[in-house]
Amino acid sequence: MDTDQAGGLLARARAGDEDAFGELVAPYRRELQVHCYRILGSLQDAEGALQETLVSAWRGLDGFEGRSSVRTWLYRIATNRSLDAVRAGARREGGPVTTRINGLEPPPPTDHGEVPWLTPYPDDLLDLADTAPGPEAVLELREATSLAFVTALQLLPPKQRAVLILRDVLGYRATETAEILDVTVESVTSALKRARATIDSDPALAERRSQPAAPAAGSPEERRLVEQYVDAFTSHDVDKLVAILSEDVWLKMPPLPFEYHGRDAAVGFFRSVVHPRHRALRLVHTRSNGCPASGIYAHDPATDTWRATGLVVVVISGDRITELTRFEAGHMASFGLPRIL
Repeated sequence: MDTDQAGGLLARARAGDEDAFGELVAPYRRELQVHCYRILGSLQDAEGALQETLVSAWRGLDGFEGRSSVRTWLYRIATNRSLDAVRAGARREGGPVTTRINGLEPPPPTDHGEVPWLTPYPDDLLDLADTAPGPEAVLELREATSLAFVTALQLLPPKQRAVLILRDVLGYRATETAEILDVTVESVTSALKRARATIDSDPALAERRSQPAAPAAGSPEERRLVEQYVDAFTSHDVDKLVAILSEDVWLKMPPLPFEYHGRDAAVGFFRSVVHPRHRALRLVHTRSNGCPASGIYAHDPATDTWRATGLVVVVISGDRITELTRFEAGHMASFGLPRIL
């Protein structure tokens, strides 16, 4: 959208034209939602923050003086609405903690997840090809939307989280970031230094960054490994599954706190919880957070239907699966997947 067009829409919107306002903000809705998601870690919370952003923008049109672009003005509102949600504890902390999975007692976990409110983000909503980051961005889109990175962000204090995203993901300069957050440049510089140190020391991120690159999305290499995973999973063949897992694979399942790190721990989990039931399964392909994903359906013999049981995001490095994150079936609607096939 060029400057003249934006100016014309802004003038009409200030005169009360809601359609003009909708046209003015439409190019930024998706990227703003992704921005809110990075801060909040939850698609539902991000959508709520986006709606609050648009309402605030509509009500505050007269206060927009044009010293920055419309995009930067909207990012300022979205950032602060999201931080308000974090500070108010608006994000959901997940459901009640249980010690059983599929009605069975799991083996002792090797770790416990700290972000039970984490949700998957559909790749269909990540169409950001026309929103190139600023010149100071240091993170690629694929890493900046990965579950590992979004999880690590949730463990940062709110201001550090926002500064890291604005500077390293979106590429805003220190002066622009300071203006968005209404703080000093020195405060931005200090927060960024601390945030980078924390992120760089995150063991899960460090492990991922040290692994071979993932195959290109939709490439024959990726499809072949996903097909092997589907075959092993639906046939309840743990040995086949083990063959395509990395030695340091992670199994995660928010909002449940259990995490399993390493092939032996993963095998113990699959043998004790997943495969003993031997239910007929179907997997439906989708994509989440830049990775292949599958909606899982189990056959219900009483009704002869296939019922959704969850969504698994598959992280691949080189020719091995390095992470499997299972989310509850309630998230599948966001991916256009039905509850019953």
